[in-house]
Amino acid sequence: MKPLENGDSDLEGGRLGKDRERTTRSGRTFKMHNQALLSGLAYCMSSCSMILVNKFVLSSYDFNAGISLMLYQNLVSVIIVSTLSLFGVISTEPLTLNLIKVWLPVNVIFVGMLVTSMFSLKYINVAMVTVLKNVTNVITAVGEMYLFSKHHDNRVWGALFLMIISAISGGITDLSFHAVGYAWQITNCFLTASYSLTLRRVMDTAKQVTKSGNLNEFSMVLLNNTLSLPLGVILICVFNEVDYLISTLVGSLNKIPLSIAGILLFKVPTSLENSASILFGLLAGVFFARAKIRERS
Repeated sequence: MKPLENGDSDLEGGRLGKDRERTTRSGRTFKMHNQALLSGLAYCMSSCSMILVNKFVLSSYDFNAGISLMLYQNLVSVIIVSTLSLFGVISTEPLTLNLIKVWLPVNVIFVGMLVTSMFSLKYINVAMVTVLKNVTNVITAVGEMYLFSKHHDNRVWGALFLMIISAISGGITDLSFHAVGYAWQITNCFLTASYSLTLRRVMDTAKQVTKSGNLNEFSMVLLNNTLSLPLGVILICVFNEVDYLISTLVGSLNKIPLSIAGILLFKVPTSLENSASILFGLLAGVFFARAKIRERS
């Protein structure tokens, strides 16, 4: 076999290097695609489950305290993100006064978006809520055109036109049509689009007042949900949901995390039968809360 000369060796080495680089690049691309796919699936599952749970609670239990439910969910989000930040799992920006001042207009729209979503879910079925949410894309596209001089091609406008047609035809053929629910959902569409557009304007200013010069997703979650708590309490008083918040559902549901935390923190020995008994007692408390809510209404 003829030995390789220097030029052939360099050429062969270059080919091997390129092949190795191509393999490494394709591996990174595959890993990024997998991460994006997992993130998308996680988002879909969490988003769908939240909508379905909210719809179930607001409709099935005749629960007339959507703001209280929103406040509870936001409080849980604050606790989870703060705990992860405390243990160094994630990094968040400190909530300074300057950052709060910059972010407050965005947060007011954020709270309005959540509240109107809760109110619309009480009256409209989940399928129609999903269809009507497409109107948000139309409002956002128009807002981008006027506020940011962003132009969309004909394919985008064609898709948006189909969304409008589907929303109108869905509303006309909706057998469970409820004017109040549709009014809340349309308001929610405008607030959601306003939140997206306002967020784009405020982000650059918000980054300038942070210590790191950046504002990641976890910091935004912590900022939005923390600032929403006092606004939520005010809205609870305005919409007269104090009785629901204090004496019924929250008073019963808080026993569930309390019982679990007590078993885990103090390493209480338990059996399957004992766990079933505890679960039975907790469910009895939830059914009691449901009965009290229906009695009040």
